[in-house]
Amino acid sequence: MSLTILSVAYPFAPVAPDTAGGAEQVLLALDRASCRAGHRSLVVACRGSKVDGTLIEVPRPAGELDDAAIRRGREQHAQAIRDALQRYPVDLVHMHGLDFHAYLPPPGVPVLATLHLPLAWYTAEALSPSRPDTWLHCVSADQQERAPEHTWLLPPIENGVDPAAFDAGFARRGFALMLSRICPEKGIHLAIEAARQAGVPLLVSGELYPYAAHRRYFETEVRPRLDRLRRCIHPVGPAAKRRLLASARCVLIPSLAEETSSLVAMEAAAAGTPVIAFARGALGRIVREGLTGFLVEDVASMSRAIGRTDEIDPAACQRVAREHFSAGFMVDAYFRRYAALATRRTSAA
Repeated sequence: MSLTILSVAYPFAPVAPDTAGGAEQVLLALDRASCRAGHRSLVVACRGSKVDGTLIEVPRPAGELDDAAIRRGREQHAQAIRDALQRYPVDLVHMHGLDFHAYLPPPGVPVLATLHLPLAWYTAEALSPSRPDTWLHCVSADQQERAPEHTWLLPPIENGVDPAAFDAGFARRGFALMLSRICPEKGIHLAIEAARQAGVPLLVSGELYPYAAHRRYFETEVRPRLDRLRRCIHPVGPAAKRRLLASARCVLIPSLAEETSSLVAMEAAAAGTPVIAFARGALGRIVREGLTGFLVEDVASMSRAIGRTDEIDPAACQRVAREHFSAGFMVDAYFRRYAALATRRTSAA
């Protein structure tokens, strides 16, 4: 059954191989797999995106993302979706943005919205859409268990990565690594403090989006803590990311949010690299204590765990990634869901 899927990204984050966000990485993996499987993949995303399917490009705001820029971006997204539905015989719209409810298409085609972020971040309107034939699901069982009462969700589809992409071996070096968006809830300042207490270098690679709060966080909490050994570097592409993951002594994830998933933790396991994380949300299940890394409570315990990374067997990490975190499982589950929702529409018609 060949389908035409219209995927809709968050309006302000490009979808590309070197993108930082988990939602964008999942969308990219599904776009690539759809093209290989003979489906037609259409992607609404901002300028700077690079996809295997057909890109329906919308402008990317210049300057700060204030209320006016956000409102304008959402309006442009809504128009691009309407235009695509008029031009192409779309079987399903798959939405990935936190604010998807602001640019839902008119009734008609089925909509699947993947809730990539903590459910508390979504509005009541988003979690209970009035538009008919609109379906929601989570990206982990942990996230689904935290759903507000009376929120109706399809069964979750767990995120995944390509373990084979991280098989190449690189010599281990002494630095700790953090791959993350630069924003308060990711706790970059805590990773810097933990690395300093442990006496190890730290590399932080991630995107700083032009939100005032994010820039303020970087200037007040992150930049003052940087030094010769603890550095922020630009976001890196896939090849450089694989090298960093495979050569780091460990990956730090001091998240302050209830994480719904963690592609970084999965990629680290695929590279055979220990993860040291706060046990927030789904991280408590993704990181296997003493097997693929350590779950900690604060900066002091994270610092101590950095000194224990030699206890983790890289081969065990990779085995867990192959058996539990494969993107193949994720893609197959999405394709089954696409077919089921498209068939439901056909039957209704």
